[in-house]
Amino acid sequence: MSGHDAAAGPGDGPDAEDATDFPRQTDGFERLWTPHRMVYVAGSAKPDAGSEVDCPFCAAPGREDSDGLIVARGDAVYAVLNLYPYNPGHLLVCPYRHVADYTDLTDAETRELAAFTQEAMRTLRRVSGPAGFNLGMNQGAVAGAGIAAHLHQHVVPRFSGDANFLPIIAQTKALPQVHDEVRRLVSEEWGADA
Repeated sequence: MSGHDAAAGPGDGPDAEDATDFPRQTDGFERLWTPHRMVYVAGSAKPDAGSEVDCPFCAAPGREDSDGLIVARGDAVYAVLNLYPYNPGHLLVCPYRHVADYTDLTDAETRELAAFTQEAMRTLRRVSGPAGFNLGMNQGAVAGAGIAAHLHQHVVPRFSGDANFLPIIAQTKALPQVHDEVRRLVSEEWGADA
């Protein structure tokens, strides 16, 4: 024991220190706060993608591109705007096949997913000139996948100053373009330098 009774609660006893006495310790991580996404994360607007019947990534290719927010279609994958974007132009590259795990992709799906991710970056650079990108897949609900049953690659354009005070103090995310405009611009530019 470290000088206080085992039955005492946290913060009790002679060795306890008040946490407010410690200086702020940084962990070296940047934070991208997205409180506007809580409606989705909490589940009230979150689709159930457990089966192909209820999966929005299986349904989108059956719609008109403008209705499904699709910007480009390939043989094995397609690119679609994220309905709940972190930034304007936030794209998802999805296989048509309802598959959850990256290791379950065929070689052809893997190649086309990689090629579409590269083209998404090229296209977004031409359309909006981001300073960088976040690319990634969340594999499984525990890893943060909002729709874990259907694999999707995030392509998030990042801009200098895109993390500002609005989400924190005003619970508002500044998205200067509506989905229809972003979809049109990206779709028209897709493959332009191919």
